[in-house]
Amino acid sequence: MKIKRHEGHEREIPHAHIYHALLPIIFMAFWILDSQFFQISTILNHYISLFIRLPLSIGILIIAITFILISHRDLFHSHQPPNNLITTGIFSHVRNPMYFGILLIYVAFIAFSISLISVVLFFILFLVYDKMVNFEESILEEKFGSQYLTYKQKVSKWIPNPFKK
Repeated sequence: MKIKRHEGHEREIPHAHIYHALLPIIFMAFWILDSQFFQISTILNHYISLFIRLPLSIGILIIAITFILISHRDLFHSHQPPNNLITTGIFSHVRNPMYFGILLIYVAFIAFSISLISVVLFFILFLVYDKMVNFEESILEEKFGSQYLTYKQKVSKWIPNPFKK
């Protein structure tokens, strides 16, 4: 049986769809169990008011969704992965805005509950996402050569710099 893959799948780490499905499920399971039921590592909630945590997490979530939507629009406006290197728009500030947005969603949940277990899990998930990005960037280096290497030197991998030209 042949698995039907989407256009551009060769630019992703093998089994990327499994990572994209399982990582949020794993994170949410731990987050819900710790922050809502067992409350093993949510001690900081006693010191930081919900009136601070809730608006902070909503603000982070809005920023995350904005990054995801803008990067998705810039990448897939023709419903096909681009054949050229995109270095304008949001990609002029950060090389991986969609992954950055996904990571910010995790941060928004952490800000809401301040589950220390979730913080530890976040760092583990970050390493997995970093591995995925490294794989994808090696393919982009191969495809675009010195053009991508120059772009890599100018634009941050993870942290956007809105002031950098």
